Amino acid sequence: MAFKMLTCAVVLFASTASAQSHNCADHAMVVDRLASGYGETRQSIGIGADNTVVEVFASLETGTWTIAVTQAGGPTCLVASGAAFQVLAEPLPNTDSGA
Repeated sequence: MAFKMLTCAVVLFASTASAQSHNCADHAMVVDRLASGYGETRQSIGIGADNTVVEVFASLETGTWTIAVTQAGGPTCLVASGAAFQVLAEPLPNTDSGA
């Protein structure tokens, strides 16, 4: 649930953050740097309401993660990073009130 809320928050503020970020470069360069420097690969991808592409890169070995945002035709900008990344496969909660 927390990851979903974090993802929603990132998508909502992605266009503002990417415009203000100084950590921007060509998408291929960002992907290469995250792979070679941190061992991170793309773990998930989504599209925001304004067609902003939001990608989560992470290293399953070290637990580091990075969120990158790319606007159509624009550079890729790093908007957040951290540690302790985990892959989760949580089932949806039972919302059947008659059960």
